[in-house]
Amino acid sequence: MNQASFIKISVADSVVVCLIAFAKGETISVDDQEITVRQDVPMGHKILIKDTPKGTDIIKYGYPIGHAIDDLKAGEWINENNLKTNLAGTLSYEYHPVNEQLSIKKENRTFNGYVRKNGEVGIRNEIWIVPTVGCVNGIAERLASKLEQETHCEGIDAIHAWHHNYGCSQLSEDHENTRKVLRDIVLHPNAGGVLVLGLGCENNQPDDFMKTLGDYDTSRIRLLVTQKVDGDEVEAGMAILRELYALASADKRETCDLSHLRVGLKCGGSDGFSGITANPLVGEFSDYLVAQGGTSILTEVPEMFGAETILMNRCETPELFEKTVSLVNDFKDYFLSHGEPVGENPSPGNKAGGISTLEDKALGCTQKCGRAPVSGVLAYGDRIKTHGLNLLSAPGNDLVASTALASAGCQIVLFTTGRGTPFGTFIPTMKISTNSNLFQRKPNWIDFNAGKLVEGTSMKQLLGEFVDKIIAVANGERTRNEENGYREISIFKNGVTL
Repeated sequence: MNQASFIKISVADSVVVCLIAFAKGETISVDDQEITVRQDVPMGHKILIKDTPKGTDIIKYGYPIGHAIDDLKAGEWINENNLKTNLAGTLSYEYHPVNEQLSIKKENRTFNGYVRKNGEVGIRNEIWIVPTVGCVNGIAERLASKLEQETHCEGIDAIHAWHHNYGCSQLSEDHENTRKVLRDIVLHPNAGGVLVLGLGCENNQPDDFMKTLGDYDTSRIRLLVTQKVDGDEVEAGMAILRELYALASADKRETCDLSHLRVGLKCGGSDGFSGITANPLVGEFSDYLVAQGGTSILTEVPEMFGAETILMNRCETPELFEKTVSLVNDFKDYFLSHGEPVGENPSPGNKAGGISTLEDKALGCTQKCGRAPVSGVLAYGDRIKTHGLNLLSAPGNDLVASTALASAGCQIVLFTTGRGTPFGTFIPTMKISTNSNLFQRKPNWIDFNAGKLVEGTSMKQLLGEFVDKIIAVANGERTRNEENGYREISIFKNGVTL
């Protein structure tokens, strides 16, 4: 069998990844040895290339992805049935800084964005309605529909009501997380005008909520408390929205340096190609963007478990190292406090695609942030303070994590996937397929195909095309989720509901 039918990612690996499906009895040649495949092995899955005694680590990406449950022979299909995670509980870590020097040229690339009064830049110019509490979701949706029918969105990109279920009956940190994310949405530069829509009796009191916005543009962000309206609250809301629309529709794009671009890094519905094609491509872009003075954010903390030391040692300072240790161990404590093991993460779709343990997933997942140093660590609901690569506390759930990235201030989410997904959050959510088959099967979901990396296209060439595509989206080209109207928010819920 030709070697192009599989890949050995690191010289230290004890497995290869199949680029095609293999049948039992076929032979592969690896490191000058002939290995007979012992079972049918699907595309994207792993074949063991050396005899491995029970309890011995299995290596992929140059790191352990778990240990053998039984004595295993070369040629065996490695999956969740014969491989077990090494993860268990919180750990103590030591800081061993790794400062890799990346020689990436600073280019004079620009994009056309909307420069807001506070200096932040949006890549969309939309009208948003943000409920302070889920009780007014229906009114918010009705207002958005009426404004769209009235204006046909002429002169702006879109009109949306960001409905959610919270804002009341929550306590302490859980309630504060809701307030932070709603605050972040209201302040997001992709909105040219925002109506904050309150009820009046909710825990998230509208007047107090507005104070969390700080020194905001009062001409672009307005409040309506529906219980205080005598008569028709819909018409009162429409009067405000018409004023916001008049302002936003006059906005024009301006030339902006790439240093103003903020990109979220996310994966979901991963497969065995994620850590070979799409995630490394996104990692190369992340390094490129950081070199231009821009910002990228990696989240999905549970999907760092098993690869966390790589990120910790890339922290620029001991203080950032300690924050990253807390980021990881706090999430492990969250799992353990609910009686859940820290190593249980890969979904049925992940396993079907060739990912067998959380370490397997994490070592591929973290490639999305390239090799740049970690310059910032953010708590859930925090907004970006530092250019460069940031780490953000949020779970792996696609909708929750993507909302958290957008809330932090990203104008676009780069979402890699091997299985495919249609959703999008409240900013453009660009889907990058790990394999060409998915790109061909789901052109209505996928924006860019990274699968070409195993079909002869060089990383340098594909990165150039990828940069052009992202700048086109920043300039206004709609992503598939925008074309389909698949946009929503999801807030992290981890506390008591009254």
